Parts: sequence; C-alpha cells; structure tokens
Amino acid sequence: MKTVHVVVPGGIDDPARPSGGNAYDRRICHGLAALGWDVHEYAVDGGWPWPDAEAQRALVRVIAQLPDGAVVLIDGLIASTVPAVLVPHARRLVLVVLVHLPLGDGPPGHQVADARSRECAVLAAAAAIVTTSAWARDMLLDRYPLRPDNVAVAEPGADPAELAPGTADGGQLLCVAAVTPHKGHDVLLAALAAVALLPWRCVLAGTLDRDPDFVDLLHRRASEAGIGDRISFAGPRTFNELDRAYAAADVLVVPSLAETYGMVVTEALARGLPVIATAVGGLPDALGRTADGRRPGLLVAPGDAPALAAALSSWLHDAELRLGLRLAAQERRGTLSGWRATVERVAHILSEAAL
Repeated sequence: MKTVHVVVPGGIDDPARPSGGNAYDRRICHGLAALGWDVHEYAVDGGWPWPDAEAQRALVRVIAQLPDGAVVLIDGLIASTVPAVLVPHARRLVLVVLVHLPLGDGPPGHQVADARSRECAVLAAAAAIVTTSAWARDMLLDRYPLRPDNVAVAEPGADPAELAPGTADGGQLLCVAAVTPHKGHDVLLAALAAVALLPWRCVLAGTLDRDPDFVDLLHRRASEAGIGDRISFAGPRTFNELDRAYAAADVLVVPSLAETYGMVVTEALARGLPVIATAVGGLPDALGRTADGRRPGLLVAPGDAPALAAALSSWLHDAELRLGLRLAAQERRGTLSGWRATVERVAHILSEAAL
C-alpha cells in the first residue's frame, strides 16, 4: 500500500466557506483512498496564505512529526508563503506542492510581502508540483527557474449531472463564487445595470463573509441602479442546493479578474449550461470547444463592464444565439473528464516523485 500525507487548510469541509480548491483537495483525498492509498490528512488552521505565528507553529508541528521519506502533498495556499518551514525538510521528505492559484503576487488585491521569492523557494525545493491548468503550469515556468518535468497538470474533473431545462427567454442568470473583489461582482453589477431594460434575474451563490464591506458596496450599487430586487445574494450553496441553483439557471456568468481554472465552468457545462466568462487565466481552457471548434459560451475581457453588458445583451436578445450556445454546451458536456482521471493523474505524479 502506498502512503501519502496530505496537508490542507483548516475548514476544508466547512459548508459556509466552499471553494474550488477545497473541493479539489477533498476529491483527491477520497479518490486516492479509493485507489488503495493510505491517506493521512492534516488540516492546519490559519488565515492562509497570511498565516499568523500560531498557524506557522501548527504547520511546524505537522511537518516535524512526518517520518523521513514520507510523500507529502501540501496545498499551495499553505506551502507557497512559508519556505522557512518547508525548505529545511525538503531533503528528508518528498514534498509535492498542489498549486491551485500561483501566489507570486498574492491573491488579487491582496499582495503578500516577498511573495515571489518565498513561492520560488518552496517550489524550487519541491520534488514535484501539481497545477490545475496548463495556464498555471505555463505561468510558473515563465515566472520561476523550475524544471519543466517537475511541473505537471491535473485538471479538475466534473461529475455527471442532469441537463438543466432552461427557460424560453434565457433570463435566469447564475454566478457561483465567493463575493470578493477579485471575482468581479462589481463588474457584473455594472453590466447588469446597463441591461436593466431587458428581462433577467441574477442569483449570486457564494460566501458573503470574506469581505463584508465589498458586499455592502454591491448592495448599495444595486439599489442605486434600481436593480436590487432582481439580484439575489443567496450565500454559499453546496450539494443539493447548488444542484438546484444550476437546474434553475439559463447561463452561468463568471466575471472573475483572476482564475486558475474555474471548476464552476465545467460544473455548468456538465448540465449543458452555456457560460459567459472573462478570458482570463485558465477559464478559456475550462470552457473549451466542441469537436468542430465552437465555444459553448462567450468570452469577454476581464474588468470590462461594457463588454460584459454587450455579451449579456446578445444572450438575452438573440434566441438563435442562445440555442446555438446551448447545443454547443451539451456537446461539450460529453467531452468532460471525470474525477477518477484527475485522481489517477495525481497518483502517478506522487508515485514518480517518490522514486
């Protein structure tokens, strides 16, 4: 039996704070166990990637207790800013860093002091690096002096789901993301205000407590624009509640300013839902194309409210466009990979790193 020690952020299973990274980590842990691996999981509390002294001490205790030669898969949200904790153990442990979002500049809008030098030190010392998109791999190789054969891609999988029925006018809009500035909700609201004369309703499904001031700002702007009663700040949605949100939607809107992959995109496509998204990071790859090259959605520049408004207007005005995108999304649905392929890829990376 192969053994792996997995270090993840505390609160990985908190339904009030869902995230794509947490969902990925959980699927990998469960999937490796299903493949016969002996999985030891360590959830480390703290405000990662901005750990206080207590969070760092907790990580030190976890790392110090691991046996020599142990294979350690550690979430990059933890690993990328603590070289002082991890690099001294790189010779005795097989460190594999799982990078959900490169933190070299810090999360958008939240720069981290010396982030690039710290992340570079950790990644250079790692036996292997797992990224969740080809875009992220290319970014890391462009930014840091890493060996290309040490940086691998394991894209998220997608679960099969029932087709969403959709509505005749296409006016049910859904955005699934924590309500924070880098997810672009302010850009989305500006775009919605610009198409206020068209028939639509929008559900914002995502955590509301990460930046309460930003949420308050959105409420004020929606009210001032006269669209507050058409926007639902629904809070986090998981499992059956999230399934129902997708089933009631006509299109997923992803206005992110930064995104490594965008698991919500493939979650929507698994239901045959088209996607209107920003052409940033790994989102175009997640959206993908049909066999004959058609996009199952529309892409716009990040941070460009007029461009997003134009895309929404086209979607709401043009029944033929909606039909074409729905058919393309249903075709793309049949090409999505499942989570088993993702887990098998990660298992291969871990095995190779341990040699």
